[in-house]
Amino acid sequence: MSKSLKRVTLALQEGGVDTLPVEVGQATTAQMAADLVGCTTDQIAKSIIFRGEESGAAILFITAGGNRVDDAKASALAGEPLGKADAGLIRTQTGFAIGGVSPVGHLTRPRAFFDPRLNAFDQVWAAAGTPRHVFPIAPADLLRLSGAQEADFTA
Repeated sequence: MSKSLKRVTLALQEGGVDTLPVEVGQATTAQMAADLVGCTTDQIAKSIIFRGEESGAAILFITAGGNRVDDAKASALAGEPLGKADAGLIRTQTGFAIGGVSPVGHLTRPRAFFDPRLNAFDQVWAAAGTPRHVFPIAPADLLRLSGAQEADFTA
């Protein structure tokens, strides 16, 4: 088991969530992930990382698979302009590689924002630290464990 997958599993356990990551195969889009687990695209909780242009910090936006992050809304929430986070920043601050960024289990917990669209479902699926692993979770538990703030940041 990879270090990233172990961190996510531990974060779920320590958070009192009775779920385990499952290997489903490589998915590079929310639609591919949804097809692999048998859910709707919006039940995929995407972890999108931006870089704060002033702070240099990773900022996490957890959004429903069919939604896009609106740059202006996201920047307003973050309180600073946002830019693209490169692989080095993501790896250093979260401990995850691009394609497997989980909303939980970060090396350093980023400021995070949560798409209210995810609350429409009893269960959502999120990356578990690798491009091949996901875990099912109730949106309320995901919000709590991620330390995110629910907010409108989608287009």
